[in-house]
Amino acid sequence: MDALLAQLSSSVPAARNLEQLTRPLLDMLGEVTGLESTYLTTVDLHAGQQQVRLARNEGVLQIPEGLTLPWEDTLCKRALDEGRMATNDVPDRWGDSEAARQLGIQTYVSTPVRTDDGELIGTLCAASARRQDIQPQAHSVLALFSSLVGQFIQREKLMAELRAANEQLATFALTDVLTGLPNRRALFDELQRLIQRASRDGSCLLVGCIDLDGFKAINDRLGHQAGDLFLKEVAQRLALEMRGSDMLARMGGDEFVVVGPGLDMRALPANAGTVIERGEALQAAATLQQRATLATVGRFDLGSQAVQYAGASVGVVALNPVGLSAEEALQLADARMYEVKRARQQQGLASPSETAN
Repeated sequence: MDALLAQLSSSVPAARNLEQLTRPLLDMLGEVTGLESTYLTTVDLHAGQQQVRLARNEGVLQIPEGLTLPWEDTLCKRALDEGRMATNDVPDRWGDSEAARQLGIQTYVSTPVRTDDGELIGTLCAASARRQDIQPQAHSVLALFSSLVGQFIQREKLMAELRAANEQLATFALTDVLTGLPNRRALFDELQRLIQRASRDGSCLLVGCIDLDGFKAINDRLGHQAGDLFLKEVAQRLALEMRGSDMLARMGGDEFVVVGPGLDMRALPANAGTVIERGEALQAAATLQQRATLATVGRFDLGSQAVQYAGASVGVVALNPVGLSAEEALQLADARMYEVKRARQQQGLASPSETAN
């Protein structure tokens, strides 16, 4: 037993995952019991299944990892139901188990693996195709090992839940709750990344501001619920028009921003941090601006009401990223958007939207 404890003292602290913990335990369990197969199973009572997660086989009997069995047909269930955790006469005692018969199990010993609140999550087992006497210390060793495994599984589950919670919090922190789009914080992070990459690659950057003209009138006439539906629908329509490399974000209120990589600008004599007003870069900005504008035009069904919307004011610029900050990039795109807004006002397009029947 002293040798066993010495092995445990070195293997348990070094384990970084369940497999690293369990493999040495299965080896030690084989030494203590003298049985040719030792294995750890997981039990899903809701699905009615037991699966062999990890196994050690050193003889005729082979318990394959990944083996999945109906819980009702297992020796583990019969042992738990009868309170008999060991036998060296499996065919006579539990001959109705088809799985045990096919595997050729003669001798069997097991103990449940439970959580602190008693939930059954698995079993730790040893078996042989021969009839063998089970040593008295086998039960105490199984109980010790199952406790270690149970605590480790609970720790892994807790860590997984914490990671998932942290990922969810990170997602919430970067996501606009109403539209599901990236929010202002996520936009600035992405824009700064794009500026740095474009500066290295010698390419330009596309930045666009989108302002929903007449949105206040929709809120005032139809109510905030209809206004929220309108924002969500606009977000969906705009997202469909974006390239895979673009990010569409909601800045807040009725303002959206799109950012994305532009074309190679090494042949363009643009000054650092300025708007590119010629060539294919300018055409790419104009194309994105037109797509975004058209995406916001049309009928919007807002529950029991509808709006015939004349479209948003959209301004997209192609920028030389060298020496440019995220704030400056947005200011240049915002200035272009206001140029478009003034032109639309002169045409009567930036007035409050009409309510449709």
